[in-house]
Amino acid sequence: MKSEYLETMPDKNGYFGKFGGSFIPPILEKPFEDIKNAYEQLKKSPEFIDELKYVRKHYQGRPTPISFAKNLTNYCGGAKIYLKREDLNHTGAHKLNHCMAEVILAKHLGKKKVIAETGAGQHGVALATAAAYFGLECEIHMGEVDIAKEHPNVIRMKILGAKIIPATHGLKTLKEAVDSAFESYVSQVEDSIYCIGSVVGPHPFPMMVRDFQSIIGIESKEQFKEHENKNPDNVVACVGGGSNAMGIFAGFIDDTDVNLIGVEPMGKGEKIGEHSASLTYGEEGVMHGFNSIMLKDKEGEPAPVYSIGSGIDYPSVGPEHAYLNESGRTKVGLCDDKEAIDAFYKLSQLEGIIPALESAHAVAYAMKLAKTLPSDKTILVNLSGRGDKDIDFIVENHPIPNTKF
Repeated sequence: MKSEYLETMPDKNGYFGKFGGSFIPPILEKPFEDIKNAYEQLKKSPEFIDELKYVRKHYQGRPTPISFAKNLTNYCGGAKIYLKREDLNHTGAHKLNHCMAEVILAKHLGKKKVIAETGAGQHGVALATAAAYFGLECEIHMGEVDIAKEHPNVIRMKILGAKIIPATHGLKTLKEAVDSAFESYVSQVEDSIYCIGSVVGPHPFPMMVRDFQSIIGIESKEQFKEHENKNPDNVVACVGGGSNAMGIFAGFIDDTDVNLIGVEPMGKGEKIGEHSASLTYGEEGVMHGFNSIMLKDKEGEPAPVYSIGSGIDYPSVGPEHAYLNESGRTKVGLCDDKEAIDAFYKLSQLEGIIPALESAHAVAYAMKLAKTLPSDKTILVNLSGRGDKDIDFIVENHPIPNTKF
């Protein structure tokens, strides 16, 4: 798939307009330059491309299908709802798309260890899986709150051989996990590589992760035409850092007839600390080595954030999302905890698909959107992950409905 946009953005310094770049301490400048140079070399290598294709087809289980959510569509009325089934990707989410590639990159650089943060645990599980497959050590940093909340994924990571490092400061969630992982990486840059888990961080990671995730959009563009013989009218995905959203948006970024909608978590309300809606309530700022839109407290520091979805409670957003939103190419949708839980149960009981809580935000928004559109319109949702990791937390805190919808 040739895309004029993807081939020109970001610029050579990693900027999407004014967003992006690399704001890192001197000790990390050479390692990140090495990563950038290795990626620029590898992405043109037939051997790398062939290895990645082989892994995706024969190990990950790609391509993942698109499913028509007939019962959910009938329940909502209005537009037809389709699901890009990244929940069927090996490990249960989209994260393996970039993790396998990042570990191949690590091996190319002669590294022995991969380090990463994780929120909901899906990136951690995917990286631990990739490390096991390619024979590298794996160190995962995770907030104490998320360790308790996402217990099944913590166990999976340990079974896969990863070492789990709890982040015990601040709110003990995703931001603190990133802080902890960066600190650890600085102390062992010679033998390890930091495998960022979304389209965030210093250049080249927003570009690199987007490129690796673009397989979602490439597949979707072809598959959707098998269903409708045209592009979808709307493409919807949840946004925290934004990797699954940029992955599917990449397939349609040059198609101006397709509305691209990133759904942010409104959590419990509009006050600081009750939500993670960075694009909606944030302002320009630098965090974790990149310039983007971020939620700030009164002192201008990263604000406390919250979402029922552990993978999307992040105070900033990928710089490309900030650029695309500011330029008007993408739109922002909102979904609160209550709506996400409702969508979690409705998709489960109407379609037999248990979604990740993060993905449930996109499903919830699609349900609202469908009701406002005529039946000849279509919505493609990136179902970024499955909900096995969330079921204990959900049933303990939000009982299963007594009646099927």
